[in-house]
Amino acid sequence: MGDVPEWMSGAFSEPRLEKYLRAARGNTLRATQLYWWNIEVSGALFGPFHCLEVALRNAVHRELTGHHGRADWWEVAPLTEDSLRKVRQARSQCRRNRSAGTPDDVVAELTFGFWASLLTRRYDRHFWVPAVRKAFPGYSGRRDALYDELWSLVLLRNRIMHHEPVHTRDLAKDHAKLYRVMGYVNEVLAKEVRSMDRFPEVLAAKSDMLRGRAPRF
Repeated sequence: MGDVPEWMSGAFSEPRLEKYLRAARGNTLRATQLYWWNIEVSGALFGPFHCLEVALRNAVHRELTGHHGRADWWEVAPLTEDSLRKVRQARSQCRRNRSAGTPDDVVAELTFGFWASLLTRRYDRHFWVPAVRKAFPGYSGRRDALYDELWSLVLLRNRIMHHEPVHTRDLAKDHAKLYRVMGYVNEVLAKEVRSMDRFPEVLAAKSDMLRGRAPRF
């Protein structure tokens, strides 16, 4: 495939690298460097996503626990069948992990998408109004606007975790949104995480990377 090193096309597959060749308009060096930069920028976003996801699920879990008066609130909450299926999958994963299957264990296995789905309109009366809105003390807007922001972050997070291209996105805008939502959950956390964030440096170095700078994972 062009002048892409054989070891690279063998390791990552030609169909995967073809996307980067198209983005680089056939320039092999630029395509391979773009691949490495995509890994680097995805890695730079991993830490902030880690903090957002864990803080958000803990905040929502705390509010729903208080609202229902029990840590396994999903046993009595009016969840949809799809949400109940995800709870069952989380329990199954706990068994595979040989964990005790406590509410905290289940919470840790539930996906980012599960927690975001609790902000959809179907849960407005039962979840958002009485409880879930309190998990976002820094937010005073509409539920649907917050859900849209959060769901777009879920989709980006999934692309990163599945090692897909993210270089075509407006990552600066995504990055700002990530911290905005994190701030809604915990403003102090967002400030602390930002102080350790290397994403701005990685984004600023994109041009140098595409000209041949060695990647730094």
